[in-house]
Amino acid sequence: MNRWIRLLFLPVAGTLAGVCLSAGRIAAEPGKETASGLRAADFDTVIDGRPVALHRLANEAGMEVCVTDYGARIVSIVVPDRNGTPADVVCGFDRAEDYRRIRQNFGSTVGRYIGRILGARFAIDGVEYRLQAGGGGHCSHGGSPGFADRVWEPTACDGRTLTLVYDSPDGENGFPGCLRLQVRFTVRDDNTLAIDYEATTDKPTVLNPSNHSFFNLSGDLSTTILNQRLRIMGDSTAEYDSRKCVTGRLLPVEGTAFDFREFRRIGERIDDPQLAVTGGYDHAWQIAGWDGTLRKAAEITDDATGRTLTVLTTEPAVHVYTANGHNGKITGKHGVAYLKRNSLCFETMHFADSPNKPQFPSTLLRPGETFRSSTRFRFGVLPE
Repeated sequence: MNRWIRLLFLPVAGTLAGVCLSAGRIAAEPGKETASGLRAADFDTVIDGRPVALHRLANEAGMEVCVTDYGARIVSIVVPDRNGTPADVVCGFDRAEDYRRIRQNFGSTVGRYIGRILGARFAIDGVEYRLQAGGGGHCSHGGSPGFADRVWEPTACDGRTLTLVYDSPDGENGFPGCLRLQVRFTVRDDNTLAIDYEATTDKPTVLNPSNHSFFNLSGDLSTTILNQRLRIMGDSTAEYDSRKCVTGRLLPVEGTAFDFREFRRIGERIDDPQLAVTGGYDHAWQIAGWDGTLRKAAEITDDATGRTLTVLTTEPAVHVYTANGHNGKITGKHGVAYLKRNSLCFETMHFADSPNKPQFPSTLLRPGETFRSSTRFRFGVLPE
């Protein structure tokens, strides 16, 4: 790490160790080190010989985001409800070591490729690359260890923006090319968390990173999200076969349990037979009118607290997952057990298995090109 960067993250008297500093940062709640109740000391550790810290970003409007270098991972997002009462609205753990001990993608940057690459292989320019195979013989979320399991390098932080970098070596989990991926987290004045990705490679490769945060706008992660209302700006979804493998077909949502073109309660049709293969929503919607520019992908509201979240992205799809695999056996922040469907993910991405499905938008990145992708999580409240 460059000397000037390391000095930036040294503890400063009267401040939080490992926390980015800025004149406008929000003071921590008395007796706590962050508004979400996290202790910076619980993230001040060394993993794989590299230092890890907790970085705190905040604005003047009551929003706080904590990110750790381990997995370029969002640990907490605190936003106010309609009465101005703040709450943490994402799943996670209290300590860096818990993320390592319990294999979950809570808040992580997933890569090189989120979703499955079928058969754990693909070809570029006639050359076949064999990837690390997991369950079913497929490569899922870039293999293990993936980007979520790596310590990223902080290169800039000013209390509003944090930039993390990971250098993925040629051949990591079978993927070609030395890849440098930069992820920038920015907390904006309007309670938007902006996530911007930029990457280059020295060999042709494929790339499909995404953030894997689990949201519950109620701020009570012990409850389900089934009564929250969801809207998705997509008129088709990627079809699965009986093994949860994408077929390459896009199916219209009209008249199905996948039709969220208007606001609907998430639980209204979640037990429909169409969802049997996944046990709930775990599907990618094609964003209507996608052209590579920043577009609205989804909206969710919690009527009880008044909190809202709008998701915008430059990606062609948003994968919505309703935490169907949670079963109460994972204990998260503050001792809360995460029950089935206690949260949902908005994974902004290209479709699974795109390297083997030429009908899908390409994920190919070549030397001399720069990959760029942007996602916005914009929080608000319902009008009175």
